[in-house]
Amino acid sequence: MTVTAPPVDQDRLGPPPSPAGRGRRLLLRLAPAAASALCGVLLYVSFPPRHLWWLALPAFAGFAWVLRGRTWKAAFGLGYLFGLGFLLPLLVWTGVEVGPGPWLALVAVEALFIALVAVGVTAVSKLPAWPLWAAAVWIAGEAVRARVPFRGFPWGKIAFGQADGVFLPLAAVGGTPVLGFAVVLCGFGLYEAGRVLVEGRRTRALRRGAAAAAVLSVAVPVVGAVAARSLVSDKAEDGTARVAVIQGNVPRSGLEFNAQRRAVLDYHARETLKLAADVKAGKVARPDFVLWPENSSDIDPFANPDAAAVIDNAAKAIGAPISVGAVVERDGKLLNEQILWDPVKGPTQTYDKRQVQPFGEYLPLRPLIGAVNKNWTSMVRQDFSRGSKPGVFDIDGAKVGLATCYEAAFDWAVRDTVTHGAQMISVPSNNATFDRSEMTYQQLAMSRVRAVEHSRTVTVPVTSGVSAVIMPDGRITQKTGMFVPAYLVQDVPLRTSKTPATQLGILPEMALVLIAAGGLGWAVGAGIRGRRTAGK
Repeated sequence: MTVTAPPVDQDRLGPPPSPAGRGRRLLLRLAPAAASALCGVLLYVSFPPRHLWWLALPAFAGFAWVLRGRTWKAAFGLGYLFGLGFLLPLLVWTGVEVGPGPWLALVAVEALFIALVAVGVTAVSKLPAWPLWAAAVWIAGEAVRARVPFRGFPWGKIAFGQADGVFLPLAAVGGTPVLGFAVVLCGFGLYEAGRVLVEGRRTRALRRGAAAAAVLSVAVPVVGAVAARSLVSDKAEDGTARVAVIQGNVPRSGLEFNAQRRAVLDYHARETLKLAADVKAGKVARPDFVLWPENSSDIDPFANPDAAAVIDNAAKAIGAPISVGAVVERDGKLLNEQILWDPVKGPTQTYDKRQVQPFGEYLPLRPLIGAVNKNWTSMVRQDFSRGSKPGVFDIDGAKVGLATCYEAAFDWAVRDTVTHGAQMISVPSNNATFDRSEMTYQQLAMSRVRAVEHSRTVTVPVTSGVSAVIMPDGRITQKTGMFVPAYLVQDVPLRTSKTPATQLGILPEMALVLIAAGGLGWAVGAGIRGRRTAGK
């Protein structure tokens, strides 16, 4: 039997949609995706080297608007686009010398964490005072990202974009988690305040509870930051030290500079000899000690007498100990080491870098990576081993904490130098691999945040720039250009008191993670109860 469909009444269905109508509907569907990616880009623009820290607030306000009322699947996708908009430009420096593959792979993985955070933000967005729970969820995501995979990658923490911002003093209260939480809370609060205001005008009935929560979400971080300024001081508590920071420069940028290791060593020795000549001529005061950057001697001075002679000659010429960044092989282990070289005694103290960089200083999943691209395995022929002890050099009574380059991004790696007695901090770095990218400015901003977090002077000796001296209040008092030889000499305060952030350590971050977990548990429970009620 043949079944014939009834005729279609075109008058009832109306005319078919026009191409313009279909285009408008497509744009409406794409608008949230585009807005989410653009908010991510806006967040990136708030980071150094730009001084537009305040753009983080509208970035998070816009992100909240995009996520409002979405399903978890939509939130995941929109969060991933936000992550791509933020991290693709922020981390482009990772592909400067190795090509776009590792850069894109890193961003693709890191954006997943932000996508999961977006799901969490959407889940708690229906709770009372939701900006509080949502901001805590963001910090929980940062906490996870700072630990996994491969011991974590904290680059892009919101706190690291706030070195010039009004919220910076909060770093002294609870470190990067509290500083980042305040910024995200304020951004979400701005959106909620606008939403409640618009809703009140439309309904002519202002929900006082929601309005109060929105106002407090904005006001409390700002008031807290103002109050925290009393914790920020550059007063010397235990005298001062005259520090010299040496930037020797490199023969040329890029990975190939490691093939010219002797030239790099000679450049740093030459700049130190120039400083010694200026001291002798009375142009500058003699420093108490000298800080060279990471990789200033990629030739092992313990195994190569000629390298040891160059360093020893420089130390004797300046008449002060030099902290030298060297690559050392000991007991079959390759170490990224800082060596304190005394002009009389020679090498006296060492510190081995503990947080080594995956895919830069060691290669995770080496067999798998080698099967994909043998060039990557040839770039990291031998993995660096990790040190096991905090680095604090005692230099004639001045205690200098050491966090080598990549370690500055990790809360624990800087804090435990202070808890072990550091009166100032040095972050010896080597950014020559990344050419003139924004990486060096992003890392410099981290050091400024660390200075306020622990109320310590931070020096940043870098092979090719930007080297700097940072006061305990986060101010840069001296800095060099990029890819130029230079030295900086300055009297800096030595401090012994500990900020609440130093004393509390991981506790503020744990508290925020627990708040996030509580908010997510509440949201999930409310959803289950709602479905049960609807099913009755």
